[in-house]
Amino acid sequence: MDWDRIGAELDAFGCAVIPGLLDAAACAQLAASYAQAELFRSRIVMERFNFGSGEYQYFAYPLPAPVAALRTSLYAPLARIANRWQAVLGEAARYPATHADYLASCHAAGQTRPTPLLLQYGAGDYNCLHQDLYGELVFPLQVAVLLSRPGVDFSGGELVLTEQRPRMQSRAEVVPLGQGDAVVFAVSQRPVNGSRGPYRVNMRHGVSRVRSGTRHTLGIIFHDAA
Repeated sequence: MDWDRIGAELDAFGCAVIPGLLDAAACAQLAASYAQAELFRSRIVMERFNFGSGEYQYFAYPLPAPVAALRTSLYAPLARIANRWQAVLGEAARYPATHADYLASCHAAGQTRPTPLLLQYGAGDYNCLHQDLYGELVFPLQVAVLLSRPGVDFSGGELVLTEQRPRMQSRAEVVPLGQGDAVVFAVSQRPVNGSRGPYRVNMRHGVSRVRSGTRHTLGIIFHDAA
């Protein structure tokens, strides 16, 4: 992976695409696992909480091997980007080099529930703009992998990011993905360079209305939940 490009795009836009992170077989296997209830700790129907329409399930520990491997391997280079952001924003705290060490910090703070998840949308479903904050400790970057084939398995359902800038109108970004493509994006805040130096902008993400078919997505969040 070209982490220099990924880091530059995260700096500029708050998101970066990783093409072909998973192959078609891996995508199909993960999407099919949505029906295996024993893999998950909880199921959320979005309409019940006014989150949107559709549903998702949080994996239980131990995570399925492919999900655990992605979470571990992606963390290290993203931690370097996150630490650079911390320095830019003048924050003293730094993220550990390994995900195991970061999870130990989460668990010591009472955040022990795994947060990687599978999302399932049908025709008419959508996800409201939100931030995935599950406790006091928040890793600033997360990853979503599209498991379904746009134009074949579903239509519509684009990932949408919004950036709320101080005293300015919000900016929207639509991220087109193919099957197996991943997008890295800011969980809640990111630094932006202004005329008076770096400042924070608030980020939210959601999914536009699915027009037809079924859309599955893998979400990889690096902090655990309280």
